[in-house]
Amino acid sequence: MSPLCHYLSKRSNRSQASDPGRREGRRSLGIGIGMEIEEGADGPGGPGPGPGPCCVSFNQDSTSLAVGTKTGYKLFSVTSVDKLDCIHESTETPDVYIVERLFSSSLVVVVSQSMPRRMNVYHFKKGTEICNYSYSNNILAVRLNRQRLVVCLEESIYIHNIKDMKLLKTLLNTPSNPSGLCALSINHSNSFLAYPGSDTIGEIIVYDANNLSTVTMIPAHDSPLAAITFNASGTKLASASERGTVIRVFSIPEGLRLFEFRRGMKRYVNISSLSFSPDAQFLCASSNTETVHIFKLEQHSPSGEEEAPSWSTYVGKMFTAASSYLPAQVSGMMSQDRAFATVRLQMAGQKNVCALAIIQKLPRLLVASSDGQLFIYNIDPQDGGECTLVQKHRLFGSDKEWEETEKSELTEPPQACQSYAATVAIPTSGPVTATLTGYSEDGGAKKGEVIPEHEFAAGPVCLDDETEFPPINWCRDGSGRGKGRRP
Repeated sequence: MSPLCHYLSKRSNRSQASDPGRREGRRSLGIGIGMEIEEGADGPGGPGPGPGPCCVSFNQDSTSLAVGTKTGYKLFSVTSVDKLDCIHESTETPDVYIVERLFSSSLVVVVSQSMPRRMNVYHFKKGTEICNYSYSNNILAVRLNRQRLVVCLEESIYIHNIKDMKLLKTLLNTPSNPSGLCALSINHSNSFLAYPGSDTIGEIIVYDANNLSTVTMIPAHDSPLAAITFNASGTKLASASERGTVIRVFSIPEGLRLFEFRRGMKRYVNISSLSFSPDAQFLCASSNTETVHIFKLEQHSPSGEEEAPSWSTYVGKMFTAASSYLPAQVSGMMSQDRAFATVRLQMAGQKNVCALAIIQKLPRLLVASSDGQLFIYNIDPQDGGECTLVQKHRLFGSDKEWEETEKSELTEPPQACQSYAATVAIPTSGPVTATLTGYSEDGGAKKGEVIPEHEFAAGPVCLDDETEFPPINWCRDGSGRGKGRRP
């Protein structure tokens, strides 16, 4: 029996939970919003000692990009098309294969290949460690919202209260999940967790992380799951299987199928990333191929309503009538919607993670690749079609090495397409007004290295200078002794 999770502390009082000793599974590195970079013989990120990324992940609202490398990690602000600001860089922890930032706050979670069973939580703006936890097996994924922190191992999941990092629930004996596939709704008041319910077919377990109870099981696919994601409000869940041909969208918490999209029929692909747009009107999917697909979530008009006559309408009705005479599998293919918009990447065969975001009041597709590049595309929300590359940014390397390359490879000047700007502006939400209790001293777990007394402010420490995240307190013991670690 081994300690479930604990702070590494000199204090004698210990709170333990047991986990049956499970075999160490294959590690899947760099699990961000749908991205996985598997560890090879030469370590994460490929062979050689170069500074290439081990993982790339967007934060919950796609306003920030985190990159883990062999030398540490970087955090970028993604709020402008033309400029990519590196807001923080750490070289204290090498071989970072998981790095997750909580919205635009200063809280960042880091897991290193050198200690794959330990999770470190940092306040990167103050340069200090909040706490650390160790687990009985390798950490495969970490998910965050303003209410919960979820840690996924191969055959177990741990749910923490992010207010005080107390362990609330341990889900043991989950089906083997070597890639650490899971999704957590970013809406903390509607905090649903999704994870595979089987390792042989595409079953999805939806769990209420607030009330700590199972909500439903969704029989999503015939083959095992490859990707899952929630929309921003936690009312929709998208999934794809290992075959990669069909993407389905379900209502939450009911688990009813709402949409079905066909990515392709010619070949099976590995879908590495799924992401909803902020308004849940679009869904993008990237894979190991050179094409990123964007689907539009729109309900077809009821049969009783008259549609404007057009050739496409006529053909659609003809196919609908013909499908009733065909086998179920064939008619199902004919009824599945195709991509509304597409992007043909400049590379193929590389892992990447995609996100749909509103940047400077226009809808953009963001694609971060495993070779350290961020591509930004314009999307036409009215007509769809081929998206336009407007900017490309480097995530590592020197400016001199990349400056000329970036300029020469851009196919379009970095300018906004004004023809549809008025149709896509989305009002921003105001600051969160809810208050959270800080990280408490007696959080029900064992403490790690404490933060020196002089590091504390007179009151609660704000994680975010822009007050997006409510104030929280630091984890510490009563003595005030210890050594603060820089992230």
